[in-house]
Amino acid sequence: MNQRLQGIGMTSRRTRERMIHRLKEQGITHPAVLKVMLETPRHIFVEEALESRAYEDTALPIGFNQTISQPYIVARMTELLLEPGVPDKVLEVGTGSGYQTAILAQLAKRVHTVERIYPLQQRARRCLQDLNLRNVRMKHSDGGWGWEEYAPYDAIIVTAAPAEIPPALLEQMARRSVMVIPVGDGRAQMLKRVVRTEVGYQAEEVEPVIFVPLLPGVV
Repeated sequence: MNQRLQGIGMTSRRTRERMIHRLKEQGITHPAVLKVMLETPRHIFVEEALESRAYEDTALPIGFNQTISQPYIVARMTELLLEPGVPDKVLEVGTGSGYQTAILAQLAKRVHTVERIYPLQQRARRCLQDLNLRNVRMKHSDGGWGWEEYAPYDAIIVTAAPAEIPPALLEQMARRSVMVIPVGDGRAQMLKRVVRTEVGYQAEEVEPVIFVPLLPGVV
């Protein structure tokens, strides 16, 4: 691993270890999630000027009015997604910086990720290539449509908040699959975990969150 990926100072492995300790204190317990987040250099997914803040427990801007989620939220959503077991095929709506994508790619067999902002998608692609993660398919598209070509999915994770869950995403869930999604307007958002049963859908509220809105169209 080259020096940039290894990190130094505030981007070093020791800093990542402090982040993992904090995640444990915040209630994250899934060993595979903690291991992958320790090994993944989050600082390469943010602008160089913000690299020293990459392991703080805060969201950071990545351009285009988008953010990279705070480590706790990434860990929490991933942990919720893995509760039924390790998924074979995951759909991610909102590639963003590619950090959540990288975490998922090390835990699932295949990740399909959709991003509406093309420059963000290309930047994320380069980061994933730097980490030699080859099990990710990327699409430049409206995330609310999902990615029907590869449906149904064992798990779906949405990293921006719609006012209501898009019907297309519900339709692309496999039986007994799980979706983790923030839902709501403005600051009145709730992280939800949706399970598709044999006869319908069951949704549970997890905790209040703040995400950028899930917007239509492409850029």
